[in-house]
Amino acid sequence: MRRLPSLNALRFFDSAARQASFTLAAKELCVTHSAVSQQIRQLEEWLGCALFERRAARVQLTAAGLRLQQAAHDAFDLLERRCDELKRSTQPAELTVGAPASFLSNWLIPRLERFEALHPAIRVRLQTAADPALLNTQRVDALILAGRTWPQTWDVTPLFAETIGPVCTPALAARIRSPADVLDAPLLHTSSRPNAWKDWAALQGIALAPQQPGREFDHLGHMLEAAAAGLGMAIAPAVLVESELHRGRLAAPLDFVESGAAFSLCLRKDAARPDGAHERLRDWLLASAGLDLSPYQGDKAAATQGR
Repeated sequence: MRRLPSLNALRFFDSAARQASFTLAAKELCVTHSAVSQQIRQLEEWLGCALFERRAARVQLTAAGLRLQQAAHDAFDLLERRCDELKRSTQPAELTVGAPASFLSNWLIPRLERFEALHPAIRVRLQTAADPALLNTQRVDALILAGRTWPQTWDVTPLFAETIGPVCTPALAARIRSPADVLDAPLLHTSSRPNAWKDWAALQGIALAPQQPGREFDHLGHMLEAAAAGLGMAIAPAVLVESELHRGRLAAPLDFVESGAAFSLCLRKDAARPDGAHERLRDWLLASAGLDLSPYQGDKAAATQGR
């Protein structure tokens, strides 16, 4: 049998030594001041020496107390690390993945069941997010964004090229035969990507009319609903309108062209995980993107109605 004092007394001592106060130790441990004093007194009696010098509002470690504090600190640190490792090994690894709401609902969520079937030990939490600060402050473990340039502190894996194009009702699409026909239609915009139409027009070699009628929305989903309601033409990445094209609510009369950006998995370079969850997520995303495992790919005709 080990010749040790009460481990509870040692825990109370460790807190009081770190706080240099029985009162603060009592708050940390959620007990009374007298409970801390009693445990320390019993520990001192077991050791046969004083561990603290009592002063007015605080306490100070004696030479013996300093020696015991170092040993207790090392021992509790080791126990904490081992217990955390064991706990992690018996619980699913958790990854918080952030992406714009439209990407989550149109691309990631329909595929997520496949990832969980392949990796039951990893639990993915999804968060609507497009702010790089969330990754920089580690409030999310990963971001999936479309972009061209990235911070040097990120480890970025391109998944697939972003392709963009006009979408509208099938009735309106029937009247769109060339990029120039777009100049006669009301254009729908999102505040998050105010230059999307200009970027697409530049790729087509045309210039938009300065006073061309249109509307602006604060969310891509709202813009697409407006397009489906016949309020005008929206410009959107192909991957985010797959379901609407398949259902026939929207049509892509001019198909889609590469924008120069890429949907990419973004991780912090200094955020490696021993459980390999980052690598598994990256490999699965690359495989899904490379195999084009779209749940809507069966009906390509719907994607190009009106062409």
